[in-house]
Amino acid sequence: MSENVSVRLEDGLAQRLRLRARAAGETLSDRLRRYAEEGVRRDEHPLVTFRDGPTGRRAGLVGGPDVWEVVMWVEDLSGERDPLAVLAEESTLARGQIDAALRYRAAYPDEVDARIELHRRETAAAPNG
Repeated sequence: MSENVSVRLEDGLAQRLRLRARAAGETLSDRLRRYAEEGVRRDEHPLVTFRDGPTGRRAGLVGGPDVWEVVMWVEDLSGERDPLAVLAEESTLARGQIDAALRYRAAYPDEVDARIELHRRETAAAPNG
């Protein structure tokens, strides 16, 4: 379900939004919807931002790697007694960043798990994978 919401924007802001939407091949509504969704997620997860890439838009840690990468690394270390401590020790990530990535994954598991699965499939299909 969706709800129709009316909002007033200053002319200059509306023009800038339309320009960005058009440049990305989106409608103004699509762009505003994405901004609203990502804004709420940023409020809920302050260490997470969103970035574009070859496989589309994805969640990443502010100043750090993508969320799915952190979660995958933790999963890869699952045989360790304390995988989070090992990752913090062996990487440049602070424990707070790792925790933030795991909280985001808890909130959006399908999104993060799909990114991990895509990476694993592409890696397995690569000539040297």
